[in-house]
Amino acid sequence: MPRTAAGLSAAVRTSEAELIDRARRRDEAALREIMQANNRRLYRLARGILRSDSEAEDVVQETYIRAFTHLDDFLGASALSTWLSRIAINEALGRARGRRPQVELGSLPEATLEAQIIQFPLSSAATDPEKSMAQREIQRVVEYAIDELPDVYRMVFVARVMEGMSMEETAELLGIKPETVKTRLHRGRTMLRENVEKKIGPVLMDAFPFAGQRCERLTEAVLARLGVG
Repeated sequence: MPRTAAGLSAAVRTSEAELIDRARRRDEAALREIMQANNRRLYRLARGILRSDSEAEDVVQETYIRAFTHLDDFLGASALSTWLSRIAINEALGRARGRRPQVELGSLPEATLEAQIIQFPLSSAATDPEKSMAQREIQRVVEYAIDELPDVYRMVFVARVMEGMSMEETAELLGIKPETVKTRLHRGRTMLRENVEKKIGPVLMDAFPFAGQRCERLTEAVLARLGVG
């Protein structure tokens, strides 16, 4: 007989609990599995606050170090991914405060901040030069449009659109009401020009990638700091 939704949810919780238990014992395979499952989300959330590739990578690494050395503090009230995301957001906000005056994310002023255009991390050279050039241009437009959004809208946009989180997940993660998430997402979208909005869809999943060598490098760095492997 097929499993019910409740049964599947319980199975997922059991699987995650077993994974966390292994991670507490510094099981290398468990640590790798957790990092590989969460690297991209944590990177995108951190970058959504800091708008810097290198700083976002630092935040992800520090997030794992803090989490893996304090796994006993994780009580399972939320998903492990949510707990890790909150640590990453707090770490990124702390770094942002060190760069400029800033209050909590939920009460940031609704004013457009100065955009910072960063070098977009591209994959290996494509076999089609024209297609590669077009993709780079679209990626540049996507990155610029996202970076120039005010912080409160950019974080909702990253969580809802880029990471595909639900309204409820985003609200829980950012500590705001679901209605606020909906309003901020709508207002954020209206700030993007129509022609940019049309270009976002096809390439969105390739925006701010965190895979391959970058993902593996960060994973190995965290394991080394933990003395595992």
